[in-house]
Parts: sequence; C-alpha cells; structure tokens
Amino acid sequence: MAPLAFPDDRKFMLSASRIDLAKQSMREERARARRLAHREGGRAAALAIIEKFQEARQRGLAVNPGDAVSGYWPMRDEMDIRGLLARLHGEGMICALPVVAAKDRPLIFRRWRPDDALEGGAFGLSEPSSDKADIDPRVILVPLLAVDASGNRLGYGAGYYDRTLAERRAQGPVVAVGIGFEAQRVAALPVDGYDQRLDWLVTEQSVTRFGG
Repeated sequence: MAPLAFPDDRKFMLSASRIDLAKQSMREERARARRLAHREGGRAAALAIIEKFQEARQRGLAVNPGDAVSGYWPMRDEMDIRGLLARLHGEGMICALPVVAAKDRPLIFRRWRPDDALEGGAFGLSEPSSDKADIDPRVILVPLLAVDASGNRLGYGAGYYDRTLAERRAQGPVVAVGIGFEAQRVAALPVDGYDQRLDWLVTEQSVTRFGG
C-alpha cells in the first residue's frame, strides 16, 4: 500500500502547530526570566534604557524633533519606558501609545503627552482616550518576551505587533525597536511566515542593529 500523502495545506498546519507549541513553551520560560530581571534590577534598567536609547540614536537610529514615535505603557514586568517617553516628548518628538481597536486587527496609535490621563483597554493596556489624535509613527518601540540574534521577536501570541508592522511596512518605511532586558536575549526563536523582525534592540546594557 502506498504511504499516505497529505495535501500541502495539511503539512503546513502540522508544521504551524509544532511552531506554536515551541513558542508557547518558550513564552513560559522567557516570562520567568523577565520577571527575575525586573525584580532584580527593574528600576535601574528603566533609567539605563534612556541612555542606551540615546546611544542607539548616535549609532544611526534616526529619531529627531518632530518625528512621530510610538511607545507603550508598561504592564507587569515589561521594561518601564515611561521615563524615556517623557524624555522624547521633552526633546520635541510626537509621542503616541498603541490602542487595540478590534480583535485580529492592526493596532492604531494615539497622541500621548506626559500629563494625559489614560483609559483601560484590552489585555490590561493603558491607552489614550478616543479624543486624542491618531498618529502615524515612523518609529515603533515594541515590548517583548524574547529576541534572538537575527532580530526575531517573541511576543504574547495575539499577533498585534506582527499585523501592525506588516501593514505599515507595506505602506512605507517604519522602524521597529525592541525594548527589553538583556536577559531576554536568546540564540534562536521558532518563527513562522507571519513574524515580523525587529530593526533594532535596546536593552539596559546594549544596543543592537539587525540587518545593517
């Protein structure tokens, strides 16, 4: 009897399932590593990330007064970049925060200023209110659970940043800057065709430019 042959789409589903399992296992592991890094040095890292971001600018990350930059409001043990956002705002950048507009859709971005009150959003996010202007950022600061030597990023699994970066890169240049602890680096991550690579990584200890 001839061996069973699955259609190509069946092979893809099997492969995608294995990748998803590998990602989930790594999420649990890297979440533990991030919690530890945050507990042991979160406050110091939040200050160091400001200077390391300045170093990235000196090394070619083009962020200048008048440019639109999206950050994020930290949840749980994510790297705290509120000080960095305040610095960028003070230097004349137009700052924004992400908003989950709908499930399985790209993020949108709304204007943020240091004194703005935020509203609770999906997944525990803190978001600008709907009366704030929509912003089209050229630089997007991205939280993460892990990042590898090629710039592949491991997120939480909902795919919002991957969808967002894919859409915006199809429209024109956009720079994705991963923000995290040095302890979140790994040699390699499981990836699929939907994953969007980072252009830069900034941690409390180092600056890395991928692919250039």
